Amino acid sequence: MKRPTWIIPLSVVVLLAGGAVGQGIRSVAPNGTGLASDRLQRITTVMNEHVAKGHIAGAIGLIARHGKVGYFETYGFQNKEANVTMRKDTIFRMYSMTKPITGVAVLMLYEEGKFFLSDPVSKYLPELGNLKVAVVESDPQTGKKTRYTVPAKREITILDLLRHTSGIDYRGPEDADGKLIYERLGTNSLDQAVGEMVKKIGQAPLVHQPGTMWEYGLSIDVLARLVEVVSGTPYDKFLEDRIFKPLGMVDTGYTVPPEKASRFSKLYAPAENGTIKLNTSPAQDSYLKPAINFGGGSQLVSTASDYLRFCQMLLNGGELDGVRILSRKSVELMSADHLG
Repeated sequence: MKRPTWIIPLSVVVLLAGGAVGQGIRSVAPNGTGLASDRLQRITTVMNEHVAKGHIAGAIGLIARHGKVGYFETYGFQNKEANVTMRKDTIFRMYSMTKPITGVAVLMLYEEGKFFLSDPVSKYLPELGNLKVAVVESDPQTGKKTRYTVPAKREITILDLLRHTSGIDYRGPEDADGKLIYERLGTNSLDQAVGEMVKKIGQAPLVHQPGTMWEYGLSIDVLARLVEVVSGTPYDKFLEDRIFKPLGMVDTGYTVPPEKASRFSKLYAPAENGTIKLNTSPAQDSYLKPAINFGGGSQLVSTASDYLRFCQMLLNGGELDGVRILSRKSVELMSADHLG
């Protein structure tokens, strides 16, 4: 079993291609943070070399120590084709760095006594009750695969979702003919509300028995739906009202509004010989339209400065600028080993 924690507080943010550094987090000379200017310059040199060689279009490097920013540099372009240079307030697709924010949202409700982490999630999301588990057996002589399902030995708990031991992955299980059930159901589509996504997850078997194996997947998206149901608030509004506004994360959300579109980075994909090319996936432009799926696993956009404020809150034990988001004990719980 792999052993990640499900939130790792960060003091270094490097975003490939972040506003001014937020109130309460000061920018100082590197020696004011105990950082060596000459060694920091090595980062700048190496990153600019990657830009020059075409390995990346651009990037941002931000290093904070003891609540002070000692290094904040940009490299290259946010839009290489249009020759638009990288800005410190460039907006990025955060992908899986959305997950730690969902972890915080869940723990906020846990602190309020809305549920126990040991609760079966079906207590709040009944569509995830009485699930089956997919089993694939291979004949050792012929290699022929036989696929069938068995009942889950126990319910998925909220803790299972937080630590990716729910039996829910991204790929999903195979049916009796070896075809992917998630593809048939459209489970991973972002053109649906997260509640519909969760219903489709419940229509398919799990890929592992709950609690038996760690596997990265849609568990954190399920938690976004849990927050909606338990709080009675759409997930995007919960994050905005309970985390983003209190922390001063002014550029974080599910959509890039028209007035901020000029700061939105282009999306790139690997090309031949270690170079890059424009990504042609829907994510290139979809964030410029109103969001449909407020998932907890990958859909947020943000800036380096905004995300630093979130990270600094965790490093401070749940508080920033006099605003407490979580108790210190909850932050300790989040950064502990829950797999053993």
